[in-house]
Amino acid sequence: MNVKKMMQQAQQMQDKMQAELAEVRVSAAAGGGAVTATLNGQKDLIKLEIDPAAVDPDDVEMLQDLVVAAVNEASRRVDEEVQSKLGGMMPPGLGGMLG
Repeated sequence: MNVKKMMQQAQQMQDKMQAELAEVRVSAAAGGGAVTATLNGQKDLIKLEIDPAAVDPDDVEMLQDLVVAAVNEASRRVDEEVQSKLGGMMPPGLGGMLG
């Protein structure tokens, strides 16, 4: 068993996974679509859309709650997507150890 070769293969797999995660885009909406958050596979917020009708200067707290809800839901969906992608890339028996 060549440990150096195994380490190189593991690094290549990690690099491939990171590249794939960077390409993942997951969106989630809150308030019936009033706020939509889009995250990448590393959970970086890359886009936030707010319907102008949702902007009420007398109820900023509601808009804040909608933003939080949309980002949290998108984050949950990223977890699902990553689990799905990584589970398929792991050797048999290791995919279930991710979650």
